[in-house]
Amino acid sequence: MTIDKRSKIYVAGHRGMVGSSIVRRLQAAGYINLVTRTRQELDLLDQLATHDFLRAEKPEYIFLAAARVGGIHANNTYRADFIYENITVQNNVIHGALAAGVKDLCFLGSSCIYPRDCLQPIKEDYLLTGPLEQTNEPYAIAKIAGIKLCESCNRQYGTRFVSVMPTNLYGPNDNYDLVNSHVLPALIRKAHEAKMRGDKELIVWGSGSPRREFLYVDDMADACIFLMEQGINEGIYNIGCGEDVTIRQLAETVMDVVGFQGQIVFDVDKPDGTPQKLLDVSRMANFGWKARVSLQEGIAKAYAAYLEFSSN
Repeated sequence: MTIDKRSKIYVAGHRGMVGSSIVRRLQAAGYINLVTRTRQELDLLDQLATHDFLRAEKPEYIFLAAARVGGIHANNTYRADFIYENITVQNNVIHGALAAGVKDLCFLGSSCIYPRDCLQPIKEDYLLTGPLEQTNEPYAIAKIAGIKLCESCNRQYGTRFVSVMPTNLYGPNDNYDLVNSHVLPALIRKAHEAKMRGDKELIVWGSGSPRREFLYVDDMADACIFLMEQGINEGIYNIGCGEDVTIRQLAETVMDVVGFQGQIVFDVDKPDGTPQKLLDVSRMANFGWKARVSLQEGIAKAYAAYLEFSSN
């Protein structure tokens, strides 16, 4: 499907890790009419302001990457904030798009929408077939609500709102807070700081046994734009690489990239979360899309981005 490079495209959440990657990818592909707003310029928690903005701009495409995100600790600690803020933002943007006559929207969800103990690898059809992981249930419920709102708009109003479910993402503009971040950026920072201090140990939360799949964020952005350009106009799509590693293996890879020579010590008093979370990516593969960046290469890119971030 050929799309005019002058098409007006709004990227919500363009300063975040995913949103900034989508902007970079669109610019690299030659799209010249991108619309962005900072949180100071447009508060997406404000329904009236969001609706007014979308009616005024009338974008042809929207990538909804704005969200409140975090790791196990943040999800489990700020449960009310996570469910309220995510539901409110996505409702305002999706319903505002509908009211403004926008037909094409890509909603970014999360693989945590799937049941805690469902079969592996996880197919899109497993949604709502079992209980969620308790540590991030409010965030997951918010994202499920977004998926169902997109589906319902498509059925009732004939819109073309698609939902993408990424696996664990990492890359430039990640959150490196040691308490509230996801596991990979936290490990990059921990390993770097341990190396700089000359430590002999690297403390890793949990037992090290859970298995996780990781995707470099630029691959995620590529998948979103691929769906737009292919004219895929409805449904849920898992976005991942189709391979997982244990947290121990992940920590060892990070240590290798960073150059930290110490030993791993697991803090078993910290939660593990879901035992395994590997996505079935065959639906995207059938369209002809697959991830390109290997874990080792991606961590090296992410470490370089962290070094630049920490030096500023």
